[in-house]
Amino acid sequence: MTQHPAPGRRTAAKGALLAAAAILLGPAAARATARPAARAGEPAVLRLPAPTGPHPVGLRTFVLTDTSRDDPWVPGTGVREVKITVLYPARTVRGRPRAPQLTPAEAPYFAELAPLVRPGLPAAGTVDWGATLTHGHIDAPALPGRRPVLLYSPGGGDSRTLGTTLAEDLASHGRTVVLIDHPGDASQVELPGGVRVTVLRGDPDPATFRTMIDTRVADIRFVLDRLGSLPLASVMDLDRVGVYGHSAGGTAAVHALAADDRLAAGANLEGYLDLDPLNGFDRPLLMVRTDGFDGVERLERSWERLPARRVLLTGSDHWVFTDHAFLVPQLQAAGLVTAEARAALIGTADPAAAVDALRRGTRSFFARRLSAPVPPARGRGASQ
Repeated sequence: MTQHPAPGRRTAAKGALLAAAAILLGPAAARATARPAARAGEPAVLRLPAPTGPHPVGLRTFVLTDTSRDDPWVPGTGVREVKITVLYPARTVRGRPRAPQLTPAEAPYFAELAPLVRPGLPAAGTVDWGATLTHGHIDAPALPGRRPVLLYSPGGGDSRTLGTTLAEDLASHGRTVVLIDHPGDASQVELPGGVRVTVLRGDPDPATFRTMIDTRVADIRFVLDRLGSLPLASVMDLDRVGVYGHSAGGTAAVHALAADDRLAAGANLEGYLDLDPLNGFDRPLLMVRTDGFDGVERLERSWERLPARRVLLTGSDHWVFTDHAFLVPQLQAAGLVTAEARAALIGTADPAAAVDALRRGTRSFFARRLSAPVPPARGRGASQ
């Protein structure tokens, strides 16, 4: 297998800038504030909100290797690596440290990428991105009992870590949540061979977008194949599995739901559904959009014939579905993001209402739809 070592600092920054320049894909917790810098000019430190459920959250990370297919972004390797984080209700978190949102190796890449991937975010050196902690406790012992499983695919060009707070909230309410990174598409992801950055250059043409979605669907199905062999398999009810995703991840989630009978229900957080016809689609589906998204006309056209529960988040924009809902207001309060940039990223309203609606709506939808095992199979199962 070809390894992808991390480049030196100068090369890393240059590579990250080149990669990022073209990635264009599209309650009280939200009021958390950044810790002020100890001295003028010191990078700000941001906080993520605590989950609202009764259970503390454990966290384990795995890199899975699929030897049955080639990586489409690095042809010739003969394998496809996929990184996942599993969040779960913990029996205890005593003595178990909280995991950082980004690893020490990933944080410098994200610092360079952030203002280019999402215009309006602050320049490198103004935020200590490596200091942001999640509420997932590393290797905490799991609370006994089998629980429903939810798989998450992030937005195009995003890494799985930007979906941390919604996933932690779901886990704190008794779900096992699997965050999936899609290397080569994700902005940055640390693998055994080093940090791998995105190959995307510009707004993807139809062929590139097709490769992205096909690869993501294959990644989701491969992760499904491997769940039963993970050390945490004993706390997963693999007869009750759902999938959700944001933007391109929402597109992939719906196509995976249509293709694989092991998935019982799905949620699409503002992802287009005009890649392929979804004739005969018959799985429970939640679709959520904002009123600020500039692709709303295309989005609505692509959704119109699909049976689903629909929810509208008002005063919001596309990145309110991610951890930016919590991070951007802190950056604005610290003087590092303008009101205009905030509006373009997460909308003009206080994100607390949107975040609360998203958390409650997602929890209740999957609670209803995963209360019983998946319906009888229609012949679409394990990935080939």
